[in-house]
Amino acid sequence: MENMRSGGEILVECLENQDISHVYCVPGESYLAVLDALHDAAIKVIVCRQEGGAAMMAEATARLTGGVGVAFVTRGPGATNASPAIHIAEHDSTPMVLFIGQVERGMRGRGAFQEMDYKAFFGSTAKWVVEIEHASRIPEIVSRAFHVALQGRPGPVVVALPEDVLTELAQVAACGKVEPVLTHPAPGQIDQMTAILAQAQRPIMILGGSMWDAASCAQVADFAARFELPVATSFRRANLFSSLHPNYAGEIGIGPNPKLLARIAGADLVILAGGRMAEMPSQSYTLFDIPHPKQKLVHIHAGAEELGRVYQPSLAIHASPRAFAAALAGKSPDKTVTWRGAVASARAEFDTWISTFPVRARQGFVDMVDVVSYLSDVLPPDLIQTNGAGNYAIWPGRYLPAKQFGGLLAPVSGSMGYGIPAAVAAKLLHPQRLVVSFAGDGCFLMNGQEFATAVQYGANIVVIVVDNAQYGTIRMHQEREYPARVSGTQLKNPDFAALARAFGGH
Repeated sequence: MENMRSGGEILVECLENQDISHVYCVPGESYLAVLDALHDAAIKVIVCRQEGGAAMMAEATARLTGGVGVAFVTRGPGATNASPAIHIAEHDSTPMVLFIGQVERGMRGRGAFQEMDYKAFFGSTAKWVVEIEHASRIPEIVSRAFHVALQGRPGPVVVALPEDVLTELAQVAACGKVEPVLTHPAPGQIDQMTAILAQAQRPIMILGGSMWDAASCAQVADFAARFELPVATSFRRANLFSSLHPNYAGEIGIGPNPKLLARIAGADLVILAGGRMAEMPSQSYTLFDIPHPKQKLVHIHAGAEELGRVYQPSLAIHASPRAFAAALAGKSPDKTVTWRGAVASARAEFDTWISTFPVRARQGFVDMVDVVSYLSDVLPPDLIQTNGAGNYAIWPGRYLPAKQFGGLLAPVSGSMGYGIPAAVAAKLLHPQRLVVSFAGDGCFLMNGQEFATAVQYGANIVVIVVDNAQYGTIRMHQEREYPARVSGTQLKNPDFAALARAFGGH
């Protein structure tokens, strides 16, 4: 029949219509028809070395572009290897679609080679898990997958692709471009918020969550400047507000500035925009009383289910970050604010915090304060820094704060192994910007094989490995709970510089 195409061709055309520039994959025989269709597509195919790295690159791409990240992995082991990235995307509210190969339809339920029940496996982490039954339904399912990933609180979607569906022929049009439907503040809600703000004596704003962009961050910064409002960022969201801005008060996460915590605890109004105030930024749910915070709380979030989930707000605004930020335009205080001086004192506390060196290394050991302080002086403002999880992240988190939107890629889920894949994706998307990845020795060796991907595609990232020959964070907890009883936390590492050369790097 005329215009009959394979399921693989239909799927790739759907992705082209979404303006997907890169897909990340580890190849598998279960989706060869897709790989063949990608051969002639305008989409760049980045072949990775492990499915977790591929899916993390897709997640990082979504953060940097504000769109949907896409990865392809094969069935069974490929799917399970990719699962850490789905957990990251769920915690970080990142829109991504993971396409997974599946056994042929007629073999399902027999325990076929690498067969898995993806709905059972991913059901508690993905926003939606679906298996496509017919090639003719590919456009419908792909369209819905992108809508689900982008709408409300964004997150990951898993789409399973039976092998014979991808070779099946169908006569159907590809789906069109999916645009996120932004939820806007209800009429009068921004005026309500500014009225509450006018009555406050000690207000502060906290930014968090996903689906911001450079323009919306700038609009919030302008609002904060007009209202002389101190602004903090949530855990690993420091790129939402420039550390160079006079209104910036710092980040609340692991080991935050005690004076910033005291400022938030003593506030009479907290405007929480985009974030959820989960365990890390809330200091294990101690910063606010549950369910009724003693501070007045204005909570803005794109997901209606998040409003009142833990904290009952004085004013709940169901709005996407970009729509909320746009609604702030033209709003100014009616009179001189009563908290004048709060910005200067909050900024002074932040400046003291990032310039104070409380602990010095013993003689003969590397002093990371010196290292990161030097980097802070010499690295460009448009730096993109990435990291996974570990105590090593404390130093760049404190002494190398992000200076602009998109300047930090780090998982709020505390997932090790994220930094290298994220750095590769960042450099592929922004080849003109310097990308520096911080990694602990344990963190690097979880996805360090993606350094080979960086070399293969000329993604010239800089990797700083902090090698203390141990799983340092766990050792820290171990020393506290079971002092001098070291068990299961020591490592013997390779020569990381030699490893880089072996990969073809410097």
